[in-house]
This record gives sequence, C-alpha cells and structure tokens, in this order.
Amino acid sequence: DVFEQPQHVGHKKIEFHITTDIPSVLQINSEKEEKNGKNLCATTEEINNTGFGRIFPAPSSNDKMETEEEEDEIPSEFISRRDLEKNRLSREEMEKFSVFKNYEPGDPNCRIYVKNLAKQVQEKDLKFIFGRYVDFQSEEERNMFDIRLMKEGRMKGQAFIGLPNEKAAAKALKEANGYVLFEKPMVVQFARSARPKQDANEGKRKK
Repeated sequence: DVFEQPQHVGHKKIEFHITTDIPSVLQINSEKEEKNGKNLCATTEEINNTGFGRIFPAPSSNDKMETEEEEDEIPSEFISRRDLEKNRLSREEMEKFSVFKNYEPGDPNCRIYVKNLAKQVQEKDLKFIFGRYVDFQSEEERNMFDIRLMKEGRMKGQAFIGLPNEKAAAKALKEANGYVLFEKPMVVQFARSARPKQDANEGKRKK
C-alpha cells in the first residue's frame, strides 16, 4: 500500500483532489461538460478550488508567444554579435596559430580577403557571417555584397568578399577575424589589388 499510493497520486493528481471535495456525480458531470465544451466556467471554478491542473498550460502558451516575438525581433538570417564573440579566438590564442604569425590587416578598402577556411565551408556560411554588415533593404548595398569562395587549386580555402563600404569591411574584419568556423579559425584581412600581390610575389622571389 505504501509503495502504490504515490503512483496513484502521480498518475491521477487531478482526480484525486476532485474526489476528496466533490461528489462523484459532479465529477461525472464535469467530465461530460468538458467533452461537450459547455459550462466551462463551473468546471474551472471547481478545479481552481481543488487543484492546479488548469493553471499549467496557460503560461506555456504565453512562453511560446514570447519566444516567437523575440525571434521576430532578432534576425536569424545572419549571425549575432554575441555568437561571433563567443566563437572568436582571443589575441593570446591567435598567437599560438601559425596562420596569424605575420598577420597584417592590410590597407582599408571595401573588399576583404578570408583564408584558412575549412573544406566544408560554403558560400551560405560566409553569407551567414558577413551578411550582417550589409543592409539588404538597400538595393545598392545588396548589389555590392559579393562572395567568391575558392574551392579548387591553390586558392582553395580562401574567399573574397565585397562589402558596401570601407566602414562595413573594417567592422567585419575586426569582429570576424579569428572566428572559428568548422573548427578552423578564419584569417580576415583587407583584400589587396592585383598589382601589390604581384609585387609581393616578385619580392619573395628576389629574396
């Protein structure tokens, strides 16, 4: 008897309370009324007097509404600043990686260069991160936003991303450099034009 009693209470909590305070006839009537969907006021009063069976579902529906409202306010299309900061390496951690050894951001311009990308990275992943620096309501900014992800040859694992202006590119570089994407930290720099790249290569050959 001692072991069986809690099981009855757990499974039939509402019925247990009702039977103690209300005659069985009323209980049968209230069950019929719930099925028919009529005289709900009477049943809710009885339940409120005896137990809390009816109070639990109401807050849960409100919670759902609140979360939906929050989702509407925060655009889920792009990464949040909090997530960027959370998955970004600190300066001390960056120093441990050889890819950041001789890191220089380069000369500011509206194009950024990203390297050390994992094999799994796709254009949509880069759009998810760098799209937050673009105002998609502006047609001009939409047209300026351009992602070129290299998937073959020597340029594999690198990408060039065109942003609307230098300010957006500088912000993207500051916030996304060192962000760990698919377990690899991204190296973000300002893209260089073709001529400086060639000069740099020639300089290396002479050395």
